[in-house]
Amino acid sequence: VQLQASGGGLVQAGGSLRLSCAASGRTSSSRAVGWFRQAPGKERGFVAAIRWSDGNQYYADSVKGRFTISRDNAKNTVFLQMNSLKPEDTAVYYCASSNNPFASSVIKAYAYWGQGTLVTVSS
Repeated sequence: VQLQASGGGLVQAGGSLRLSCAASGRTSSSRAVGWFRQAPGKERGFVAAIRWSDGNQYYADSVKGRFTISRDNAKNTVFLQMNSLKPEDTAVYYCASSNNPFASSVIKAYAYWGQGTLVTVSS
């Protein structure tokens, strides 16, 4: 499975961005897609995940109520709508695919990773 993340950019605090993650290749093996982020000097951490089959969603506490993950099965694409952005949301955002439908926030469950897209939130 190959993943292409896009949609990052520079936005002011309180603004919004929508990230996209397009999957290609052996997409039939993908059961879940997650978004993770890594800020400078920090470890990569979980943001949100969604299961392809039923759209079940998982969120990190830090983004609940502000971010929404969704998917378009026909286009093999997952979206991350980010609202009310804060400077602490600044990071490189990665999407990843798992063959485990219950992967949720477990980073080791994700075997395929996109290249990342930079989100910068200014104060």
